[in-house]
Amino acid sequence: MSFPSPSPTTAALVTGSSSGLGVEIARCLARRGHNLILVARRLERLDRLAEELSAEHGIRAETIGADLADPSARAALVDLVTDAELTVDVLVNNAGLGSDGPFHEQDVDRHNLIVSVNVDAVVDLCARFVPPMVERGTGAVMNVGSVLGFQPVPSTVTYAATKAFVLSFTEGLHTELTGTGVHATALCPGPVKTEIWDEAGADALLDLAPSFVVVDADRVAEEGVAGLERNRRVVVPGIANRIGAFNGQYTPRSILLPVADALSKLVRR
Repeated sequence: MSFPSPSPTTAALVTGSSSGLGVEIARCLARRGHNLILVARRLERLDRLAEELSAEHGIRAETIGADLADPSARAALVDLVTDAELTVDVLVNNAGLGSDGPFHEQDVDRHNLIVSVNVDAVVDLCARFVPPMVERGTGAVMNVGSVLGFQPVPSTVTYAATKAFVLSFTEGLHTELTGTGVHATALCPGPVKTEIWDEAGADALLDLAPSFVVVDADRVAEEGVAGLERNRRVVVPGIANRIGAFNGQYTPRSILLPVADALSKLVRR
């Protein structure tokens, strides 16, 4: 069971590729010779990245401006890829939204939007692109989760819960796809300096994170793509984050939750 080889008619589709981790994942795939389909809301940024990667690596890079919270926009992706005469053999579900603060203080529309992008879009795009991979006997899907998905997290309960879904969904998918020729990997980074923190209003929390748990986006991307190539079920970059993920899974909730709640209140004083 080998990772898909680049070809003129195939491409890696990367969502949320206008900034941060999505940009770095796209760069990793371009360095390996894969054509790209870059998807995000900010088309101008995508176009600049596409020009850069095409010139630097001699690959084809197409761009699609889409709001993945919109089911009709997700459905349209299939037709747009077909129109480009490309086959998606690598799918990277990287687009994501976060939030910061107690659940009851957040706007209902924000919660619904987070679920739409972090959960609905992941399932939708996997359902559209994974079955054809299985039919061809080759393909790969990376779903970007978070170390927060290994435990419930007070102060960002919706975001953490969506990432728990991504982790569970991908681990199950990985097992189902065994023997089909299709890889599935959950990339679960710890704190990474990207724009998702600013959009969630949580940039101050990132500044408080110990330096040993913050991993650069380019390193996270490289470890994620390398793990996908090897068909690893889960990739958690950074030793400290792997320890945290282990503790999050196995520490009794009666101990973990009060500590996590106290820490979240402490950093907001």
